[in-house]
Amino acid sequence: MRTDYLNIPIRDCGEPLQEIPENAFPRVTPHPYLAVGAPYTGSPWRLRSGALSALYRVQSLLSGRRLGWRIALFDAYRPLAVQHFMVWDAFRREAQAVGCLTRLASCAGPDALERLDPEIYALLAPKVYRFWGIPDPDPCCPPPHSTGAAIDCKLVDGEGRDVPMGGPVDDFTDRAIPDFFASALPGTPEYLHHQNRELLVSVMTQAGFARHVGEWWHFSIGDQMWAHAVGAEHALYGRILS
Repeated sequence: MRTDYLNIPIRDCGEPLQEIPENAFPRVTPHPYLAVGAPYTGSPWRLRSGALSALYRVQSLLSGRRLGWRIALFDAYRPLAVQHFMVWDAFRREAQAVGCLTRLASCAGPDALERLDPEIYALLAPKVYRFWGIPDPDPCCPPPHSTGAAIDCKLVDGEGRDVPMGGPVDDFTDRAIPDFFASALPGTPEYLHHQNRELLVSVMTQAGFARHVGEWWHFSIGDQMWAHAVGAEHALYGRILS
């Protein structure tokens, strides 16, 4: 169940992960995946140095458009082990929603489920992988967050309050689609949601990021998804091998 962007070759430029300074951008605390027991080692608040530099450019552009507004971070670097944990958690949640959670009991992850119960895997996988990158150990097919080049983000105003975006980050419903509110009428709350999403994508893309086609909050720069979006011949960042 691979997508087209994973066919793009990677020529990793070797940039290191760099800690995102705590005071540079507001962040969700505790980190959402640490809160559910994901196996993090080290800090999740890291990005490739080039991606972090681009994020500073985003903040400068945003400040010029909305005085006091800031880019707030929900997630950044995600090791492959964490990706596997969160994907399997998503499988369990989807299984519980359709009443088949017990059929996952003998499996340790998506690969085992696909082998042992292909019928349930075929039912659940499209729902899970609509939003989650496949935790493929193949270094040619890294999940975007595992490259250190992807972030999940939102906007906050000068008082630190969330700017209304029409749904929270990681809202895995159709409201996640970036243009979900595009047909809203001026003067309605839904129209404001669309305008705020347009502002976010405007400053992000102006700084060099590309947006995920199905998630208003997910942006990356230099990875395969970015390369596919901008027409680059190869990605600059592959999976961090650590």
